[in-house]
Amino acid sequence: MSDEDSSQRTEQPTARRLRRARDEGQVARSVELSAAAVTLSATLMFFTMGGAWLSSLSSFFAAGFTFDRKVLDTPALLPAAFASQLTHAFMLLLPVLLLVLVVAVLAAGATGGYLFSLESVMPKASKLNPITGLKRMFGPTAAVELLKALLKVAIVSVVLLLLVDRHSTELLMLGSMALKPALALAGSLISESALWLTFSLVFIAMIDVPYQRFTFMKRMRMTKQEIKDEMKDMEGRPEVKAQIRRRQREVANARMMQKVKEADVIITNPEHFAVALSYDPSSDGAPIVLAKGADHMALRIRMEANNHGVEIFAAPELARALYFTTALEQSIPDALYFAVAQVIAYVFGLGQVQPGIAPMARPVPKIPASMLFDSDGHHVSTPEQSK
Repeated sequence: MSDEDSSQRTEQPTARRLRRARDEGQVARSVELSAAAVTLSATLMFFTMGGAWLSSLSSFFAAGFTFDRKVLDTPALLPAAFASQLTHAFMLLLPVLLLVLVVAVLAAGATGGYLFSLESVMPKASKLNPITGLKRMFGPTAAVELLKALLKVAIVSVVLLLLVDRHSTELLMLGSMALKPALALAGSLISESALWLTFSLVFIAMIDVPYQRFTFMKRMRMTKQEIKDEMKDMEGRPEVKAQIRRRQREVANARMMQKVKEADVIITNPEHFAVALSYDPSSDGAPIVLAKGADHMALRIRMEANNHGVEIFAAPELARALYFTTALEQSIPDALYFAVAQVIAYVFGLGQVQPGIAPMARPVPKIPASMLFDSDGHHVSTPEQSK
């Protein structure tokens, strides 16, 4: 990407952007981690099984230079003898090969995970563009890879020079030693050299892994316009958004209807509006609106109230005032405290009627002029206008 384009990519990539990049085969990969892991595993295995492995190797070499008289007299048996030697050699190397294969697979998915994308291997015109190829060859990424290669060569060279200088006497003695002592000494020198070289590769991998993650996330950055376009795309078309809103309303209404049975009274219009109120006498709070609805929803609220024995109180002006001024799960306005208190007291009194005692007279709540509404939610000045 150009310098101007890079300067505009200031936003962190979204989950959708990262998922799309993964589908295209773009993930953070560290070749140095795989190399270090494979080398470390092979070195540890050599330390663990080095003695037995070298002993088997020496026996294998000795057997390879020993031929049966029958084999020498019958040349047709030579292929079978060589095949037997190759089989033994393969079985000797098989544990190392299997370990290296498993570790290489595990290390490959340690940074970016495992994925198989056909899109990443499909031919693209951009890959055939010579200008793009030159940018890759002489760009910042190529410069970093060159520095990493020089660093590896430098570290490995320094480690080898130090090891050779330290063990120069032992190296000169190898030519005058018997086979088994020479192999034992060679194995010790090789093990130590492999260990230090592995440490140097691990050091390089520890630098390369966070660098690869950083460069990948930097490459995935987005412009503000790309994020806006993605948000618009995720929101979908108008009909999809309308369907989502309709589904949300259905879920909200179903949840609201479940609370009607918890109400103390349903104040109605009596047909067009219905508001379900709940009041806890033991608290200092005001009554709370549990559910409200108009027309069809009001009918459903009244039916649900009848099913659960909730008292229904017809007060048109109060019902409209509560409907247009109070949200769900909210306390009623201060201006409606007295009117609602009259209704709540009357409803609670119905459950305490005793024989011989006259029940409380049905109240006619008085609504303040500021709380008078018509059926369309417009303020009116007189009760007659609100009908």
